[in-house]
Amino acid sequence: MPASRTYAVAILTLVSASASGAEPVATASEKVSYYKDVRPIFQQNCQGCHQPAKAQGGFLMIERDDLLKSGDSEKPGLVPGKPEKSFLIHEITPGKDGKIEMPKGRDPLTPEQRKLIVDWITQGAIDDTPASAKIAVVDEQHPPVYQAPPVITALAFSPDGKLLAVAGFHEVLLYSADGSKLLARLIGLSERVQSLAFSPNGKRLAVSGGAPGRFGEVQIWDVETQKLKLSVPVTFDTINGVSWSPDGSKVAFGCTDNTVRAIDPASGKQVLQMGTHADWVLGTAFSQDGDHLISIGRDMTAKLTEVSTQRFIDNVTSITPGALKGGLSALDRRPVQVKKMTKVPDDSGGTSTEKVYDEVLTAGSDGTPRLYKIHRETKRVIGDDANRVKEFAAMPGRIYSVQFDKVGRRFAATSSLDGAGEVRVYDIETAKFVTCEKATGPAYAVAWAPEGNTVASAGFDGTVWLNDAATGKLKKAFVVMPTAKTVTSAK
Repeated sequence: MPASRTYAVAILTLVSASASGAEPVATASEKVSYYKDVRPIFQQNCQGCHQPAKAQGGFLMIERDDLLKSGDSEKPGLVPGKPEKSFLIHEITPGKDGKIEMPKGRDPLTPEQRKLIVDWITQGAIDDTPASAKIAVVDEQHPPVYQAPPVITALAFSPDGKLLAVAGFHEVLLYSADGSKLLARLIGLSERVQSLAFSPNGKRLAVSGGAPGRFGEVQIWDVETQKLKLSVPVTFDTINGVSWSPDGSKVAFGCTDNTVRAIDPASGKQVLQMGTHADWVLGTAFSQDGDHLISIGRDMTAKLTEVSTQRFIDNVTSITPGALKGGLSALDRRPVQVKKMTKVPDDSGGTSTEKVYDEVLTAGSDGTPRLYKIHRETKRVIGDDANRVKEFAAMPGRIYSVQFDKVGRRFAATSSLDGAGEVRVYDIETAKFVTCEKATGPAYAVAWAPEGNTVASAGFDGTVWLNDAATGKLKKAFVVMPTAKTVTSAK
């Protein structure tokens, strides 16, 4: 049978019936909605590779009208009323060998999903997107235009201390570390950027975010070329708390479907999923050796997962009701392992042994930072909080972000209460703290410069504050309000 005939039969089969007896979402006699039925399929499976920041094959799939155009194939992706002439259908339909062209590197669309798309095209491929849901094009040629400074939800210094990444609207802004120059605008698909993390070698930047109630996304950017290397759609809401494994082979994040996940940052393939949390997961951090993943959430717990088995191991924090007040929203792993000498009794009167363990800092709605060992060393007793090492003076309101300095002797934290914000630097050994001066509004993000002397923080009013870590004195403040003319190329 000619290939064209085989393809036509495949299309007719999709239109007439679903596979394996499963019920399709809509039958051919029902009207298929682009906005409600087809668009979510494209968001979850296609837009990662077919968006303005990464138009694979020269083809975009963000809006319905994008589908009418031809990419590098020089064939129209969509021909209304004619699925057999729509190159999009050719790409998602399995061949004789069962293989598909798209989505590349991902599981094939289900027969039900393919049938929905075919039915929609057969019915005329009508765009029923509500006017209120249509958004202006945002890409490198049409960067975000700010009428007011953005709320800054995340900051990150590059490991070499040369760059400061700042979360904006639809983008990440790369500034020189002192804030004097805007070097690049990394414009992506996600409207909201929730968290940022440079890879251990500083060559890549991981971004988590999405569009509330519509999609979540992990972006992996090449820092030198300022190009999007990978976009992975995940779930149907924004995602949080992105972190790298120490060897750079995995990127973890938390989801609002109560799962903790990790992907391979080269392929986008999911390599871990743990679903023991009972509420949104807001932060993640790998252990020093990368064998375990710590996660925090609105369920008032920090949990430990074994990476190789994807198995939940234990609660790091207390499981006793009322031990913690409210959810946890801030997490960082101490960058050095702690060594402790302990006495072990024996017949000769005892010997000393050295124990080495990882510690993490957690904080959240009760405003109290707490330091924990990640592994339990004692038998669990109801009412205990045995892994807790130290508790620090509470900050006003909810703590949104914490970060250790490079050597793990101090940490910085930001909080917000009743329209005001506070930024503090704590000494871990003495538990004393310094308050950073001149924070002008609620503070949501913090980052510690690798040189050890500067703490960057930001929040609601779009101002980035650079404070002296030892004294809290303000060194510099700058407002994030980019225009195309303010970018100084870093290439």
